[in-house]
This record gives sequence, structure tokens and C-alpha cells, in this order.
Amino acid sequence: MSTRHILLGLLATGPSHGYDLKRRHDERFPQARPLAYGQVYTTLQRLVRDGLAEVDGTDSDGGPERTMYRATDDGARELAQWAGEIAPPAPFVTNEIFAKVVVSILSGGDPEAYLRAQRAAHMARMRELTALKTTPGADLASVLSADYALNHLDADLRWMTTTAARLTTLTAEVDPA
Repeated sequence: MSTRHILLGLLATGPSHGYDLKRRHDERFPQARPLAYGQVYTTLQRLVRDGLAEVDGTDSDGGPERTMYRATDDGARELAQWAGEIAPPAPFVTNEIFAKVVVSILSGGDPEAYLRAQRAAHMARMRELTALKTTPGADLASVLSADYALNHLDADLRWMTTTAARLTTLTAEVDPA
């Protein structure tokens, strides 16, 4: 996910200060890693440096003075271009679970026990996400984010089932000794 473009998208609704952008990011992308304030302000500085955003004054709103930022026309154009680009499927899929299965085989571990434990962890996370999305009054962004994560976890579970069924063959290929 491009923090640069997400912040430009949030600025598209009008001038905002860093604190507000961080709060809105965390609200609108509930399953994403929360942004750190330092990341927000560093990204805003880069957007200004690159001419994609500019300072739009300051606002104190009864508290400390805060710098307001707004997207420039160049920023709006870059955002539109980025938002319209098709996200290419990843050419390589990094699968930590697969790596741990192979390493378990190579090191004389128990890959079947590892897969069972990993499956239990995935199931627990799926229960958490299901509870989150079925909470009365859950906002649509939270529901859609939970659905996305649930589908990925489900794919992992199916892969684990297939891999567990093929462990004998995989073990012979990985450790032919």
C-alpha cells in the first residue's frame, strides 16, 4: 500500500493536518497497520518537496498550532493515475509458512505439527475477524477489510491442507537422504 497515495487520497477531500490524516487513515483502513505520526509527517514533507501537496496555512482550533496541507493539481493528477492503475499480481509469492515447513523438514522438525499449530492460529484470527465484522453497527470499511483478510486466511488454510496431504512427497524431495 502506498502511504504517499493514501495521504493524497485523504487530502482530496480538502485541507487537513497530519493528526487528522493519521486518524482518518486508521478509521478508513481498519485492518491496515496503523500509520505512525512520524510516517505521516515525513510523507507530507516529501509530498510538499515533490510539488504534490502544499502548506495551506495553520489551524489551532483551540489547541496547539497545526500545519494544514492540501493536494496540488499535480498531486490530484498523480493520485488519479495511481488509482486507475491495475495492481499487477505479485510475480513471486513470499510464503513464510512454506519456508517454515521446508526448514522443519531440513532440520528434522515436525512439519505436520507445525502446520496443525499454524492452522489453529489462522482459525483463531478468523474467529476474531468474523466477530469484528458481525458486531452490530460495524461500519462497511471494517466489514470489507475483515472479508479481505478472511479470504486470504481461507486460502492459506486450503494451502495448508493440501501441503499436509503431500508432506511425504515433499519430505522426499526436500531431504532425499
